[in-house]
Amino acid sequence: MRTDVRTLLVDGETILPVTVNDGEYGNAWVCSPYTHYVTYAGEELYLVGSAVLRALLRGALGVLGWLCRFSRVNRVVLVNNWLLSTNLYPRMREGQVEAAIERLRQEFPDHAIVFCSVNEPIPGCVNVPGRQIYLIEPGKTASRARKRWRRELRMIERDGYEVVVPDDPKRVVELYDKLYLDKYSRNNPQFSERFVAELPFTYRALAKNGRVEAVLGYYERDGVITTPVFGYDTDRPREEGLYRMLSALLYEIAEERGLKVNDSAGAGHFKRLRGAEPQIEYRAAYVEHLPWRRRVAWVVLEAVLGRFVVPMMRREGW
Repeated sequence: MRTDVRTLLVDGETILPVTVNDGEYGNAWVCSPYTHYVTYAGEELYLVGSAVLRALLRGALGVLGWLCRFSRVNRVVLVNNWLLSTNLYPRMREGQVEAAIERLRQEFPDHAIVFCSVNEPIPGCVNVPGRQIYLIEPGKTASRARKRWRRELRMIERDGYEVVVPDDPKRVVELYDKLYLDKYSRNNPQFSERFVAELPFTYRALAKNGRVEAVLGYYERDGVITTPVFGYDTDRPREEGLYRMLSALLYEIAEERGLKVNDSAGAGHFKRLRGAEPQIEYRAAYVEHLPWRRRVAWVVLEAVLGRFVVPMMRREGW
């Protein structure tokens, strides 16, 4: 990831990380709206079952890519960007969002001001759908869903695994890379060992015969927990159920602490069976201070994704 990282102090009490970019169209999607809405979206077209629809969407993405470059969509300030796939917010008082916008528009008058990982549209912003995430409160799910993940939790001991605290950042990065970079996309965040070691996360891992085979790194904020660092040895047989065991471990941690889980995107069917509810996640872009050329891509993204892509997300469980 290539970006300029800063901190924003809102009303003298709330600190939010801010990243500033001027282009970098090949950047990871967490810093590049272009990568998120054009490049990564192109990689995900395999999820569309119809060959005709895939071809139409590929052509539409070509037009959208041109429009995003025309509008310089990557000239952007991303608010609350922790360089992670899911960015939790601290509790914010009324008026703090507006105060943050006013401060940033003064300092960056030629940049779009975009709030990351927003679960509800922000008034006055262009609210562009980004992903369909899944929210679950393990301690309050239906008994059938709770029995399912508790059964998977018991698999850990039954299959000879133990829950440990990993002490090797290199192995943590290896397992994350196997899942998010090798299996999914090189456009996902790429972490260094130092970054993983210095994150204020709590790490847990599944080890067998002394070797760590799966890992999660989680943090919590305002009653919500999420795991941006998550991975396992994808070379091991799928029947071992490392993904299922790791997810069950997360749910157990959340239940014990009385927390809700932001279970990020993907594996929608799996998460629904365990009691998760879908929620559209947005990027809320304040662009009122920009000329029309700089606003047009955001307005088109909001309209097109809201009208066509969000219904597909909900229908297909992406």
